[in-house]
Amino acid sequence: MAIYEHDVKPLGGKPTRVRYGIIALIFIITSLNYADRSTFSIAGSAAAHDLGISTVQTGFILSAFAWAYVLAQIPGGLLLDRFGTRRVYAGAIALWSLLTAMQGLAGLVALPVLAMLFALRFMVGVAEAPSFPGNARLVAAWFPGSERGTASAVFNSAQYFSLVVFAPLMGWLVHEHGWRSVFWVMGALGLVATAVFWLFIRSPVRHPRINPAELALIEAGGGLIHMEEGAGVKQVFSWHNVRQLLANRMLLGIYLGQYCINVLTYFFVTWFPIYLVKERGLNIMEAGIAAAAPALCGFIGGLVGGYLSDTLLRRTGSLDIARKTPLVIGMLLATLIIACVFVEAEWLVITLMAVAFFGKGVASLGWAVMSDVAPRELSGVASGIFNMFGNVAGIVTPIVIGFIVAGTGSFDGALVFVGLHCLLTIFAFLVVVGPIKRVELKA
Repeated sequence: MAIYEHDVKPLGGKPTRVRYGIIALIFIITSLNYADRSTFSIAGSAAAHDLGISTVQTGFILSAFAWAYVLAQIPGGLLLDRFGTRRVYAGAIALWSLLTAMQGLAGLVALPVLAMLFALRFMVGVAEAPSFPGNARLVAAWFPGSERGTASAVFNSAQYFSLVVFAPLMGWLVHEHGWRSVFWVMGALGLVATAVFWLFIRSPVRHPRINPAELALIEAGGGLIHMEEGAGVKQVFSWHNVRQLLANRMLLGIYLGQYCINVLTYFFVTWFPIYLVKERGLNIMEAGIAAAAPALCGFIGGLVGGYLSDTLLRRTGSLDIARKTPLVIGMLLATLIIACVFVEAEWLVITLMAVAFFGKGVASLGWAVMSDVAPRELSGVASGIFNMFGNVAGIVTPIVIGFIVAGTGSFDGALVFVGLHCLLTIFAFLVVVGPIKRVELKA
């Protein structure tokens, strides 16, 4: 029997807050997720020196993750829709952690170094494919619509918090224990996270700590509390329905915007530490510490953007105003990354990067938008397609920047390349997307 908002008090008084614990755990897991993606960007300079890897080869190794991550998005979303978030996500964490640890063996085993590193990072991309669609499914199941902007911003901001915590740690590991230790330590932390995830993540209707009042609150606000049981959400995967998602103008605009935002993301998690070392003359430990400042600002910006978006939604009732306003403001701030081309002082470069990544954090509402527009019947697949398009940037950005740096001997062109994508994001959401509304599949 459905539970409605007016039933909250009779069914158990004050609602529990289990959903906040769920989003906190998702935040921690996603922080580890991004740390594992950026291991080679931190350890890359030392590894390249030891293993004889060129700048262009480094670009291809850095891009390997995204090739697989993009290709595996639709299969990953389909697995989530079919087998449930808990089983698929837990298996994914364990697998990507083992593959991360194995990268520390490059050069120690009788395999070609370049092929081994590319293959392992490729497989990490496959293993991590269900992670963000899984996050989106958990938010859709555990949070009412009025809290989804903030909840989505929390897990999305983990990409910045990850570098606040793990960039200094990984820089210290390289400095004190060698680059291989980065992969082994991060792999071990991931296996611990697998066990924690398995113990604490449940469907809302099966979680032992939730009370009926919180269930009622979530369901009354549009939360899909039965999603993991398959009840109330009919599975309708077909390539006909996938084509509908790919032909929808609003979704295409959202996909383009997410691609452009992720150009900035992938610059940060791949080339940024190397930029600080090669272009600005920092050592690897200093680069790890310096990278934490923009990351911290991106984290704060993500929380500000989510809170601002949900506040605007409550006050105006308009999804367009609530989602697009922070996005435009944030992307305008993010274009300041281009100004780094014209300054020399290290402190000013870090300041400009910090402002740019604060803006990028404010604008990172793509997952909240997907919670607003994805058809209920295909939430995993729709989120997978969205993430697939967004992470094409992970293929393009490391390779393009590698060629720009190799061809010019400078990162100036790379910074302009990244900054122009911030302006293209604004165009995508204001011109292409149109009104934000839930997609209804046609029979």
